[in-house]
Amino acid sequence: MTTPQVVVHRDKELMAQAAAARLITKIVDAQAARGTASVVLTGGRNGNGLLAALAAAPARDAVDWARIDLWWGDERFVPADDPERNHVQACEALLDAVPVDPARVHAMPASDGPYGDDADAAAAAYAEELRRAAGPEDHGPVPRFDVLMLGVGPDTHVASLFPEHPAARESERTVVGVHGAPKPPPTRVSLTLPAIRAAREVWLLAAGEDKAGAVAIALGGAGEVQAPAAAAYGRSRTLWLLDRAAAAKLPAGLYPPV
Repeated sequence: MTTPQVVVHRDKELMAQAAAARLITKIVDAQAARGTASVVLTGGRNGNGLLAALAAAPARDAVDWARIDLWWGDERFVPADDPERNHVQACEALLDAVPVDPARVHAMPASDGPYGDDADAAAAAYAEELRRAAGPEDHGPVPRFDVLMLGVGPDTHVASLFPEHPAARESERTVVGVHGAPKPPPTRVSLTLPAIRAAREVWLLAAGEDKAGAVAIALGGAGEVQAPAAAAYGRSRTLWLLDRAAAAKLPAGLYPPV
């Protein structure tokens, strides 16, 4: 487990711009070192805000978009063209504007896809896709992602791992179908904590006063089933990227804003 590092930005716009700059640097460095990069995207207002900031950044062209694999941490199990899908929103925010290789954009199955309305079968198929992408150097059933990004919910959920929910307790599988989620839609597909922890770096994004309680709980030593965000960490780095509103309940002066 890596010790969390916390960076507090003035507002959500600056947080998104700074996170986008960090991500560009991390991708370029990974491509220089290994030829390719592997990134796990997140949805929600902060995840999409980061992607939009990346699309607007002049430095985005430093990335070789043909040599990056894009994955998702979770997905709403709805039809492929549903505007609520994280994949659809990512395309609108960034992917339609950059020359990504479609074969390396690994969207999670939709409810009108080959597995029909069987979210568990869709999850198993995504787990198999991850397994096939993992190399011997990864020493496990998923690639060792360069960066895995997660939005933090007001209830401390990350991906679609909700407090006290069975998916948050999963210790073997890398991807699960989520049923009866406490926020709509109730059916989802999600990476599990073991898959998340395979990443080299995990970045947790939170902005807004409605996230302040969750941030304080997760960074205050809560258990992983009670606060899944507390259990999301990377192999080499765990980075919390916050705005001042989300950091408001952290100890004063401990994490100075930038």
